[in-house]
Amino acid sequence: MTINNNGTIILASASPRRTELISLAGIEFSVVPADICEDVLPGEAPVDHVMRLSREKADAVAAKIDGRFFIGADTIVVLDGEILGKPVDAADAMRMLSGLSGRDHEVITGFTVFDKISGVHISRSVCTEVTFKKLEEKEMAAYVATGCPMDKAGAYAIQGGAVHFVRSINGSYTNVIGLPMTELYEVLQTMQAVK
Repeated sequence: MTINNNGTIILASASPRRTELISLAGIEFSVVPADICEDVLPGEAPVDHVMRLSREKADAVAAKIDGRFFIGADTIVVLDGEILGKPVDAADAMRMLSGLSGRDHEVITGFTVFDKISGVHISRSVCTEVTFKKLEEKEMAAYVATGCPMDKAGAYAIQGGAVHFVRSINGSYTNVIGLPMTELYEVLQTMQAVK
């Protein structure tokens, strides 16, 4: 099933996981990655950070190509109020995973849908609580050695090699993958981007 839309939908993301999620919903769209600085601003709260980046991504792509609806998104892992971005190296990935071991943390995604014709932005954030089992040093090292954690916020992918690290989730599963699909779909319906 493919859902026709009232104008072109563009996903402003290089994430294959977000591409797969939107495809699973049967939405017609194109992918144009955004190229913006993703640094955290001084004093910026985690939710404010993902909301700002999601809008900047949507706007950056809308400024350079044709289309009507532009979707920007950013996902972070937050442990004890600290944003865990993508690890800079294997040691950093081990540090992050060690911190998450046996603990609860939050995965927060901010997303924005920008209607280039009307100029309207709708942004939302979704938070999911994730609990990790206690991780052994050897299983963390084996996972890091695969290279999988290196382009993932918090150094893990729930749908990948870390699937057995997660004891429970409270909230949206697709949010932990990188895009809260129920909430995104509701916004697209509100904007009449899908019918």
